[in-house]
Amino acid sequence: MDLKNNQIDKFLEEIKGQDFGKYEVLTRLRDIVLEVYPSVSETFKYGGIMFSLKDDFGGLFVSKNHVSFEFTYGYKLASELKLEGNGKYRRHLKINTLNDTVVENVRVLLRQIENIDKS
Repeated sequence: MDLKNNQIDKFLEEIKGQDFGKYEVLTRLRDIVLEVYPSVSETFKYGGIMFSLKDDFGGLFVSKNHVSFEFTYGYKLASELKLEGNGKYRRHLKINTLNDTVVENVRVLLRQIENIDKS
């Protein structure tokens, strides 16, 4: 196992011990990313799990009250869910619990990633 996976595994174990509910949300969201993009690269950066195809496209982070799914070019994504943030590019979802609507909308957001025009 390489160092990057060790860092991710350690991060997941820490969250599991601190807040099992957030751990369940975090691991399910990670599984969804891996289902949509089986060849995705993941690294531990900025205190969370970053995902990359050709470039970083998003990441999962845990805060005090929720799990945040950050989308690098979130301002170009369409979703029924409220993407928050007012920076130039990045938008995020704050997720406390998962239900079918959230899961399906996360899949919809992820499927848009490959087709984003980054210019």
